[in-house]
Amino acid sequence: MEFFEQFKNVSFWGNTGYEYFLAFAIFVGLLIVLKVFQVIILSHLHKLALKTQTDIDDMLIEVFKKIKPPFYLFVSVYFSIKILNVSDLFNKVLLVLFLIAIVFEVVHAIERVLDFVIRKYLERTQEEGEDNQHSESMINLLKIIVKIILWVMGFLLILSNLGVNITSLVAGMGIGGIAIALALQNVLSDLFSAFSIYIDKPFKVGDHIKIGTDRGMVEKIGMKSTRIRTLQGEQLIVSNKELTSVRIQNFRRMEERRVSFRLGVTYDTPHKKLEAIPGFMEEIANKVDLVKFNRSFFVEYDDSSLIFETVIFVSSKEMQDYLESMQEINLAIYKKFEQEKIEFAYPTQTIHVNK
Repeated sequence: MEFFEQFKNVSFWGNTGYEYFLAFAIFVGLLIVLKVFQVIILSHLHKLALKTQTDIDDMLIEVFKKIKPPFYLFVSVYFSIKILNVSDLFNKVLLVLFLIAIVFEVVHAIERVLDFVIRKYLERTQEEGEDNQHSESMINLLKIIVKIILWVMGFLLILSNLGVNITSLVAGMGIGGIAIALALQNVLSDLFSAFSIYIDKPFKVGDHIKIGTDRGMVEKIGMKSTRIRTLQGEQLIVSNKELTSVRIQNFRRMEERRVSFRLGVTYDTPHKKLEAIPGFMEEIANKVDLVKFNRSFFVEYDDSSLIFETVIFVSSKEMQDYLESMQEINLAIYKKFEQEKIEFAYPTQTIHVNK
């Protein structure tokens, strides 16, 4: 105790020897506690987390384990020096360095959480068969935007703690942002439309879609435009803004295709054969794979034919299956009508001459 009493009487640089000793003790104690937390406690928690089914606890532990040792050292120095009498300039510099270290680690911790969420999301989209290249590009862009926002907020926080009036700075940034947004409104509109397409997912790469009179397969969804390979073979480039403001038919989402077709027979077809035609159509449709018969009726007297309308459903979204099914049905109808001596009608005109 006499030793500590003598220490209290010794003073240099505005602090007693006892205060220096106490600051050193706080520094060492905090350093030991933080090191024990990082090395021992986190390692024990990591072993427990491996036994759980969720990955969230593993991710949180990894976030704390990846904090750099210099950060713990700086935290210990900061809190140990707080009990000493130092100049205002030194205090301000120390506060700035402490805030920079805090902001740096917080931003990196949030980035690690984002990486975890992105990795899980990409794994899920890969299981669902979605386009990972498009997902990665959109998520990486979003990640960059989030990083910029975080660093700007951290920078403003540091300036605010330094006593800088950031109100005018924020107002200037807002005016500058409005000016940039006005100058790049078309580009930003397409960019936000790309995010809308990504989030809402009205279509994805590989889908067969129809926009107005154009149709084709989606090849690439970019930040500004989407590329579609049309049935004629050329590449159609459509702005994302246009795609979010028009009706889009997505044929890939079809579970079955409804097909309605009409055929005409001649007026001299016997009544019994006219009655039998719906039954022929049902019999033919039921023999074709992937085809489900719905109805067939004599619906109209045309100028030169008697019109029958038939509706079927093809249980496939693939165009190839639809074409093969229709070809099989059409050939079977032709064969059946040939056997029954039922004639197909074609545009004819009979002229009666009055003698």
